[in-house]
Amino acid sequence: ILGPGRLLRRLILEGSLPSAIFWGPPGTGKTTLAGIIADCCNSEFVPFSAVTSGIKEIREVMQQAARFRSGSGRRTVLFIDEIHRFNRAQQDAFLPFVENGTIVLIGATTENPSFEINSALLSRVKVFVLNQLEEVEVVAILKAAIEDQERGLGRMSPVVSDEELQYLARHTGGDARTAQYRDWE
Repeated sequence: ILGPGRLLRRLILEGSLPSAIFWGPPGTGKTTLAGIIADCCNSEFVPFSAVTSGIKEIREVMQQAARFRSGSGRRTVLFIDEIHRFNRAQQDAFLPFVENGTIVLIGATTENPSFEINSALLSRVKVFVLNQLEEVEVVAILKAAIEDQERGLGRMSPVVSDEELQYLARHTGGDARTAQYRDWE
């Protein structure tokens, strides 16, 4: 969805990022993508969990986003993990803030948004589908993590064969987070 000429990429580059729903299986990068988008758009990134939050927390975050916008002129990218777990009233609480541009809402869900997101909110967002990662993509992620000196394992200089990486990737079920290799030495 970020390839050259693709809609999401064009919107990010133009600085006209709409509110969105990222729909896909676990481990496809929905959270990571939302954070990268916020960074690229020079926006505040606020992760929020539908599992542990209610209306009170929604109101507090919306007030903080409004203060941030009036103070800095920048928007807040509000990332809501498992947005499908919010009930209809909770989802409605975001509408005025999405409509007036105080926030760019990015919701992540593993469930079909047509059934789990209320129609008022769904009509104000773009839905992007993230597909399960292929084995070759998981291998590429693992290689990047092994080489990354700052956030990955690069400082440890692990030695891992291509066969071992493929074995790990094959057993992830398309979820990059489950690819773990515990014996690096």
